[in-house]
Amino acid sequence: MKLFMYITQFLRDMRSQKLRTLLTLFGIIWGTSAVVLLLAFGKGLHAQNQKNMHGIGESIVIMWGGRTSKPYMGFGKGRPIRLREEDADLLKREIRQVGGVSPEYSRWSTHMKYKKNAVTQNMVGIYPVFGEMRNIFAEMGGRFVNKIDLEKRKRVVFIGNQLKEDLFGKDKAIGKYIIIDNVPFLVIGVMKKKSQDSSYSGRDANKAFIPATTFAAMYGYRYINDIIFKPKDPRQTELVKQEVYKVLGKKYKFDPEDKEALMIWDTTEMQKFLTYFFLAFRVFLVVIGTFTLIVGGIGVSNIMHVVVEERTKEVGIKMSLGAKKAHVLAQFLFETLVITFIGGTIGFLFSLMVVKVFPLLKLEEYMGTPQITLPATLIAVGVLGIVGLISGYFPARRAANLNPVQALKL
Repeated sequence: MKLFMYITQFLRDMRSQKLRTLLTLFGIIWGTSAVVLLLAFGKGLHAQNQKNMHGIGESIVIMWGGRTSKPYMGFGKGRPIRLREEDADLLKREIRQVGGVSPEYSRWSTHMKYKKNAVTQNMVGIYPVFGEMRNIFAEMGGRFVNKIDLEKRKRVVFIGNQLKEDLFGKDKAIGKYIIIDNVPFLVIGVMKKKSQDSSYSGRDANKAFIPATTFAAMYGYRYINDIIFKPKDPRQTELVKQEVYKVLGKKYKFDPEDKEALMIWDTTEMQKFLTYFFLAFRVFLVVIGTFTLIVGGIGVSNIMHVVVEERTKEVGIKMSLGAKKAHVLAQFLFETLVITFIGGTIGFLFSLMVVKVFPLLKLEEYMGTPQITLPATLIAVGVLGIVGLISGYFPARRAANLNPVQALKL
């Protein structure tokens, strides 16, 4: 019965304050949408950034030869360190914490031709484990370079998806031959399309990949471009890097403490930075959304103060007839929470609609796909509930504390 009375009174008050009610609802709707959408887009952007970052490989380290900066064992400083294919095998053999390791030969301006289509692109020579470390996977029906290709120096090539488009267009590529610097190579696979923001020698989509042994035999290169390795446990990356300096320092006679002897790009450092950055970014979004919702809460509080002013005599009559403070307090809190609930529900449904429609804009590659997660929903509901209670409590308490005699005189 009391609930019915509360609802009836609420509807009567809202009809008498239509404009204020609509403006207040708009504030709550806007605030709720702000919290939910900011968190949803923040989550989507973070996920897309992680996906793009992992396009180069997850928790991998890329290493190039550098130049010594310290005299060591009778050698002067400024001596170049040139890495060889055998160094990759040495690291795998000597450092037990290393999971995968591959040398990488690289040749820019490699001429590739299929029928009348010709391009000039980067070609690399690698080990089979390279594909897994670099998140390079084959489309259906194809494969990456394998151990037999490496051992037998086979003339096989795995091509990036964009390179496939440039050479073959819509034609099938797997099982056909392309001419690479006047030598025929069998296409064994095409790379599955992936997102990739970071690179150190161009995007994988434009490259051709052949066995390292085939590359060395074909071009006679003595030195490799770089070595890629991946620790078994990403938490041991620093330890592995120290061991790399020790092992190669012993072979090439440079001080293991000479960090300029080798140039190292540790992708885990960037991943850690981005993780903390997006965590701070999402906290910032929560704060902004919360302040927006608080503004809506102030609107609720203002309209409830007006309602209390207009219903002062009514409250006085009720209290003189025996209504308790708790009853008056509950009535005004109920009205506040109903406004907050209605606005919050509309705001959440609006946010859900935006998230569902957003993929139609085809912006996922840049902004990711917004995701309304359970934590985001709980945060929005929690903030909304707190704002609603605080907004309604003070006007309700004021109404409950009215002196019945004074209220009747107003």
